[in-house]
Amino acid sequence: MTIRRRILKFHIAAFSGLLAWAMPALGADIAVIVSRDASSQTLNEGTLRDIYLKKIFLDGTGHKFIPLNLPADAPLREAFSRALFHQGTDQLQDYWNQNYFHGITPPYVLGSQDAVVRFVAQTPGAIGYVASCYVNPSVRQVLSLPLSAEAGVEATALCPPGVGE
Repeated sequence: MTIRRRILKFHIAAFSGLLAWAMPALGADIAVIVSRDASSQTLNEGTLRDIYLKKIFLDGTGHKFIPLNLPADAPLREAFSRALFHQGTDQLQDYWNQNYFHGITPPYVLGSQDAVVRFVAQTPGAIGYVASCYVNPSVRQVLSLPLSAEAGVEATALCPPGVGE
C-alpha cells in the first residue's frame, strides 16, 4: 500500500471518528427515553414500533406502557415517524383513524421536548422521544434512532442554544 493511500485511510478514519463523536452532541439522533428507575429490559425498533402502535401494552414487569408523542406539526415527530415507521405522520393518522373505532387511542401528545423529559422522569411506564441533547440524568436513553434526511429536519434545529450544555 502506498503512503498516499495510508494517509488517506488515516484521514477518513479520523474524520469518521470525529463525526461519530460530534453528531450526538449536535442532536443528530433521536433518543428514546424512559424513567431512570424503569426496568432495564432491552428495547429494539420492532418492540418500540409495537409499543407506539399500541400492540404491546405491558412491559416485562407488568407496568403499563405510556407512549408519548410530540404535536403533529413538530419536526421531531415527523423525523421519529419516518425513522421508526418509515411513514410520515399523515400516513400514521390513517392507522389511528381506523383503530379508534376499536377502542385503541393514539399515544398522548405533549407540547414540547422539555415536557416529554419531565413526564417520562416522573411517570412509571412512560416512554418518549427527544433530540439527544435533551437527555439528562432524570431519564435513561434506551434506543437511538438516526435522524433521517428524508424528514427534512436540520439536526441543529432540534437543539436550541443552551440545551444539553
